[in-house]
Amino acid sequence: MGRIRFGPAGKPLDFKGSMEKVPAYLASIGLDALEYEAVRGVRISEAKARRLGEEAGKHGVVLSMHAPYYINLGSPDDSVVERSLKRLRDAMLASEWMGAYAVVFHPGYIKGNKTRQEALKRVISSLQRLEEELEGVVRKPELAPETTGKVSQVGDLGETIEICRSLRRCRPAVDWAHLYARSEGGFVRSVDEVIRAIELIERELGTRAVRPLHTHFSKIEYGRGGEREHHTLSEEGYGPDWRVVCRAYLETGIDAVVISESPILDRDALLMKRICEEEASR
Repeated sequence: MGRIRFGPAGKPLDFKGSMEKVPAYLASIGLDALEYEAVRGVRISEAKARRLGEEAGKHGVVLSMHAPYYINLGSPDDSVVERSLKRLRDAMLASEWMGAYAVVFHPGYIKGNKTRQEALKRVISSLQRLEEELEGVVRKPELAPETTGKVSQVGDLGETIEICRSLRRCRPAVDWAHLYARSEGGFVRSVDEVIRAIELIERELGTRAVRPLHTHFSKIEYGRGGEREHHTLSEEGYGPDWRVVCRAYLETGIDAVVISESPILDRDALLMKRICEEEASR
């Protein structure tokens, strides 16, 4: 059986103190992953990033980072792409300082392009350029394009795989809630569906993409075109079902990092861990 790590997207709800002390707190409550949120901009200093990395290593907490939300590498406007690349470049450098293994980001939008494929090509071309610029400068973190929650965005599962296939150092960030929302509840309905998605990733990108598979989870509300709002695991009437995803992880034996994007962050990360432990003991 593979190892499944759990943690929050950002500072735990009940934690009071500096970010560098979060890994010790997470370890004390039984969590072992943390996604540092730089979604409003990369503002952490090198010294603080290195201290965070040291504390994470000391307490066995694996780090990732979520890059700023405003990244649109699919834009036909060169100035938008350049600003997006700078934000992503800053996130990669800060992640190198803290020893994070993945930098999660939303690739961009379809708007302004004639087709989805044209937008995807713009994304890939920009990332290939960034990869060349960072060669020898950033060694540990990998680019991790996230499956996105709206059909207006680049980032269905196939597009995410194609981005990673086009780069030298890339791993997918699979947000199961986003895939559920962009399909309007038509995907992530069964264990077999999730297993097929995991097998597709491993077949196309190699075993290293699922050692570990970087994932996000929460329940989600959707409408026409995709996501509206994230919800807690205890709220009724929303999906997907965490037990379905957990069973797929257990059946395939992959390693996984599960980042809770629930409104109650670490509390639902702990609930997901408990549910998986129950499933593993059956």
